[in-house]
This record gives sequence, C-alpha cells and structure tokens, in this order.
Amino acid sequence: MSEFMIQHAKTSPKSFWYKLKNGLVTLEDQEEALTDPYWAYYFAKHIPGSSIEVCQEGAIKSPEWAYYFARYIPGANIEVCQEAVVKSYYWSYEFAKDVTGANIEACQGGAIKEPKWAYYFARNVTGADIEACQGGAVKEPGWAYNFARYVKGANIEVCQEAIKDPEWAYQFAKDIPEANT
Repeated sequence: MSEFMIQHAKTSPKSFWYKLKNGLVTLEDQEEALTDPYWAYYFAKHIPGSSIEVCQEGAIKSPEWAYYFARYIPGANIEVCQEAVVKSYYWSYEFAKDVTGANIEACQGGAIKEPKWAYYFARNVTGADIEACQGGAVKEPGWAYNFARYVKGANIEVCQEAIKDPEWAYQFAKDIPEANT
C-alpha cells in the first residue's frame, strides 16, 4: 500500500496551494491562480513574467486584495482596483489613505456609510470633505463625540445635536469647550 502512495504522489499534479507553499509555482499556473483573489495577487507579486492585467482581474474579486494589488503591484490600474474597494467601508478608508493616485472623493463615498470609518476618514485622510464625513459620523453618538473632539473643522453644533444618549451628552459637555451646556 505504501508503495502505491509513493508512486501516486510522484505522478499526480500538485495543487496550486501545495505549489505555492513549496515555491513550485510557475507561469503555467497563472490560470489556476485566478480562482482566488489572494493567489492572483501573490502570482503578480512573486512570479516574474506574470500578466499584471490578468492577475488584477482575479484580485479585484475582493476589496482587500484589490487594495493590496493597487498598493504593492507596479503597473496596477488604480481606477479598476478602486472600483472594487469602494464596496467596503474599511478598505475605502485604507485605499484613500495609502494608495497614491486614489480618488479621495470616490473612496470617501464608500467610507462615510459607516460612522466609525467616516470619523477615521476625516481624521486621517488628506483632502477629506469634513462636512460629508461628519454627516456619516453623527449617526452614532460615540462617533459624533469623537468627531467633535478630534477632527479639526468639525461643526460642534451638528455633533451635539446628534447626541441623544445622556452618557455621551455628559461627556460632550465635559470635554468639548465649545459645547452648548
């Protein structure tokens, strides 16, 4: 039985995952790499002669790997990757913050749908529209408080009006000098 297994192991084609883990991937494996966004990214990054355009099509199936592709693969089409990224609040934020050539407005549209990422976008992304981000952040009292406290250019009145929770209202009045107490 063991002789059969040894012979079979020598003649059967290795899976892509096996080849990837053991450094056996070649250009002939590109088609299989496109079945998974991570594999497509990895292939473009580590296999000389791979087709960037073809691998990008595989990578953009996931916002996360579209981000990594745009950030780390020379020759990546930033606009195509961005279209995939703006479907995710978090990756929209990361893309705008880290990828040279990102369309800040398009990324902001993806990020501001979630209060947490609207706040971080306004705080950390150069060129963010503070008013638009504030509109997203004030949907939750904690993020409205953080926005008023930490974002330069925040409209304090708008943030304060959004806070209906007594605990956050107390924190707001205590910590924000411009608060209407």
